[in-house]
Amino acid sequence: MRADLSEKGKRLQELRAHLDETEEKNLSPWACLSRHAVRKREEERVLAGHRQNFSLDTDRILHSLAYSRYIDKTQVFYLIKNDHITHRVLHVQLVSKIARTIGRLLRLNEDLIEAISLGHDIGHTPFGHDGEEFLSELSEQHGLGHFFHNIQGVRFLEKIERKGKGWNLTLQVLDGILSHDGEVHNQALHPEQKRDFKLMEEIMEEKQEHPTLEIRPMTLEGCVVRMADTISYVGRDIEDAIRLGLITRGDIPHECRRTLGETNGTIIYTLVEDFVANSLDKPYVSFSEEVAQALKRLKEFNQERIYLSGKVKMQTPKIRLMFGLLFEKYLRDLEKGDMESDIYKEFLEGMSSDYMDATSHPEIVRDFISGMTDEFFLAQCNKQLIPQVLPGTY
Repeated sequence: MRADLSEKGKRLQELRAHLDETEEKNLSPWACLSRHAVRKREEERVLAGHRQNFSLDTDRILHSLAYSRYIDKTQVFYLIKNDHITHRVLHVQLVSKIARTIGRLLRLNEDLIEAISLGHDIGHTPFGHDGEEFLSELSEQHGLGHFFHNIQGVRFLEKIERKGKGWNLTLQVLDGILSHDGEVHNQALHPEQKRDFKLMEEIMEEKQEHPTLEIRPMTLEGCVVRMADTISYVGRDIEDAIRLGLITRGDIPHECRRTLGETNGTIIYTLVEDFVANSLDKPYVSFSEEVAQALKRLKEFNQERIYLSGKVKMQTPKIRLMFGLLFEKYLRDLEKGDMESDIYKEFLEGMSSDYMDATSHPEIVRDFISGMTDEFFLAQCNKQLIPQVLPGTY
């Protein structure tokens, strides 16, 4: 029986070696090969296993608790009852599909692209970018620097998941998650290849102190995901806004409709086609100037008419207040050592000493709140902040 298992393992190892060789033969000279993956800690079962490195990282992200929480994290429109509005879980799947399509056409590593795509929004707070802003304000008030969901995504996967053990993901995947900022507009994106774990930590610290610092991915695959992030949301957010009656299709700027189209499907097709055509056989990725300008204008339109809409922001003051009240409540519970608090029961129970010893009370509160889904956040507000009516006694 042991001989059979050994023989099977040997055959699987040969298969993995064949896949690595096929990558080297078929992928672009600027692609990141699976055999070039770097982990902070070597794992014997990874070295001896049958799965290629970035494929394994995809599995680890899919099995993370943070990934499962995507399902109840809203994208743009929160506190709205509509089953057809985009949630975070659908967004990352769309990014993955678009980015892998581009990657296949450019002969890049689709496993690396998939891992970065599925993990890129792991660190998002409840209530999307508004929640990120509120948590950033609180983090600054408590001396933690600015809060960024991309930095928090790396933090979750490296230092919080598996009760503080982390997933030991590859540098290239973590770098892609850190560098995915789809809000920044770029016509072209060149990878910044010289990076290691130490430098990545330094970059994250600098970003928290200097929010305008732009971080470029170290791989071409990371560049593709960053561009695909924008491609996936710009037209989808328009469709959601039309569905909710915030805008009409005729409101889309004429120059954008002429160049990109006016439906999500047409916008995606046009952007992908232009992006691939302008990136083929190059060590960087790029849109054409005409399409890049139309995309920039469309993002500005979305910002003005959708993201800053009074209807979208109607509940914002209440959410900001609740973030502040919850943060202070959990901080008091930690300082008092209240083991009955939900921050102990729902988050810290069983957490490793490595995490506990290296993490201050405000950082623990930040980590707990940032990982919440919208529904869990509201349930905590109801439990912690709203007086409960008790049964009378006679």
